[in-house]
Amino acid sequence: MRMLLRVSIPVEAGNSAAKAGTLGSTVEKILQDLKPEACYFFADDNGNRSASIVFDMQDSSEIPAVAEPWFLAFNAKVSFRPIMNPQDLAKAASAITKAADQYGK
Repeated sequence: MRMLLRVSIPVEAGNSAAKAGTLGSTVEKILQDLKPEACYFFADDNGNRSASIVFDMQDSSEIPAVAEPWFLAFNAKVSFRPIMNPQDLAKAASAITKAADQYGK
């Protein structure tokens, strides 16, 4: 299942890693293990170093393996959300129509 992982690294933890010279290399290592489809970095609304990462999750038992590196390396907050691309949404069209027919009255 395609998932959106949101990561938010607290300023203090990010600064410490940046000063130690490990911020970039640690993020690179985590991403090498995750093998994301896409990854974008930005400052979130709270001013934290953040990322939105799209990756494939085969089973929910993978959640700790995905989250723990961020927790342990950066004391980060993470969230997971299943997502669809346009092709996934097209596949879902019949289910949407069925739900609308059944519950949209």
